[in-house]
Amino acid sequence: MNEKIGRKPGEQASTGETELSRRVGARAARKLKAQRARNRGAQTVWSGLGMIGLVGWGVAVPTLLGAALGVWLDRRYPASHSWTLTLLFIGLILGCLNAWHWIAREDRETHKEGDGNE
Repeated sequence: MNEKIGRKPGEQASTGETELSRRVGARAARKLKAQRARNRGAQTVWSGLGMIGLVGWGVAVPTLLGAALGVWLDRRYPASHSWTLTLLFIGLILGCLNAWHWIAREDRETHKEGDGNE
């Protein structure tokens, strides 16, 4: 029967090989997609916790530095207004702007990665 078609015994038709390759490739792609989705879920949890810490420190450090500088200025150069409150407020604003910048950048990267994988 194989001789009638022009194939050697044990050789498969090229369409059968292509079909098998297509099935195996599709199955491997589904497995990789599922594995990436699982890994992305685990990375999202750790990334979220890391971002909380980053935002916390990113707001706290400038606020405390502003307060410390304000205390030093109040002691060194007394004035009618409080340098401590002024610089504490400025440090808080700078820290919040810094945290907003980090979160916006992370959000852009997350959406870019999500669009690329789907």
